[in-house]
Amino acid sequence: MPVSHSISPSPAMIHTTDVLCVRDLHFSYPDGHSALHGISFKMNNGEKAALVGPNGAGKSTLMLHLNGILGGHGEVEIGGKRLTRDNLPAIRAMVGLVFQNPDDQLFSPTVFEDVAFGPLHMGLPEEDVRARVEAALEAVRMSGYRDRLSHHLSVGEKKRIAIATVLSMNPSLLVLDEPSAGLDPRARRTLINLLRELPITMLVSTHDMTMVKELFPRTIVMDEGKIVADGPTPEILDDEKLLTEHGLEKP
Repeated sequence: MPVSHSISPSPAMIHTTDVLCVRDLHFSYPDGHSALHGISFKMNNGEKAALVGPNGAGKSTLMLHLNGILGGHGEVEIGGKRLTRDNLPAIRAMVGLVFQNPDDQLFSPTVFEDVAFGPLHMGLPEEDVRARVEAALEAVRMSGYRDRLSHHLSVGEKKRIAIATVLSMNPSLLVLDEPSAGLDPRARRTLINLLRELPITMLVSTHDMTMVKELFPRTIVMDEGKIVADGPTPEILDDEKLLTEHGLEKP
């Protein structure tokens, strides 16, 4: 199948309304710490949602379940496909997980090699790999950086390249952990504008409540391993009692 030179919805996004469906998800770490208690929610095609809550609420644990890095009890479906051990590679191609520290994601000598890593391991022809890399770099406004050394880039540039490494896989769902952390005001603004323009379903864990107010129509609040609120962002942010109870500040 020919590869488009722009980031476009994957087939999974086209044929189902629910890009993500989590049902009654429970998880405990080996030391006995219970981190998730019956998490259930859905995300529709093209929806952008913020995931907020205090440290230790279970946000990162939940995100690591969405592409099978962790596995608890319950169900996770991506594009109508239930996450199982047998289809783990396919699910991981559908869920683009971007870590808080871009150095955890960038390990190749050049930007091009970092962004090409996923498509190469999908067994795609060289021409298709190059097309995907160029499209992903264009989507994050980094087309001129393809031959740069990844470890010489600024934090903001590294974060955009890390996003490109998952966009090159044409995912159905983009999952980001604290994307604005550690950025100066200019880099933060660039990132917010980029996330706004990306035409992809997006779940973003963040403490940046100003970004939540500006960027995400929906907000999911977690605390102590549970979803305690889920609704339109203006309603969530106007509920000062809710925010205070769960360690959040009104922007």
